[in-house]
Amino acid sequence: MSYTYDDNYIVEVREAIDAADIALRCLNNAKSSLNSARNWGIYDMIGGGLFSTVIKRNKMSDSQRHMNSAKYALRKLEKELRDVDRISNLNLDTSSFLYYADFFFDSFLVDWIVQGQILEAREKIDETISSVEMVRRELSVQLS
Repeated sequence: MSYTYDDNYIVEVREAIDAADIALRCLNNAKSSLNSARNWGIYDMIGGGLFSTVIKRNKMSDSQRHMNSAKYALRKLEKELRDVDRISNLNLDTSSFLYYADFFFDSFLVDWIVQGQILEAREKIDETISSVEMVRRELSVQLS
């Protein structure tokens, strides 16, 4: 079964695909930063000291900026999806990373908790990436 779409609808679908691409780029950047933070966190847990804590925190801050960009991009994608009569509930939780506790109470226990939060954030990003990729594929099918 083949559908024909008017030119305005095709433009809206392309805009939604572009929004998905931007969201995916932001999400992948956040994931990359979290992976780096995780690696520095492991080093921090085995005795890296203040230096590794500072680098890990910088990587986590980078990831937070990318996640904030992703939240904006996901809101734009949701708007574009409404324009093509698609309903989606894409969301990304960017909870605190125990920033101050990590610096002021630098201990194995706090490092362990932060590592858990990094892994949890990565899982949420992976889930969101999968959702956006699925939506993007569905939109692309409409153009073919």
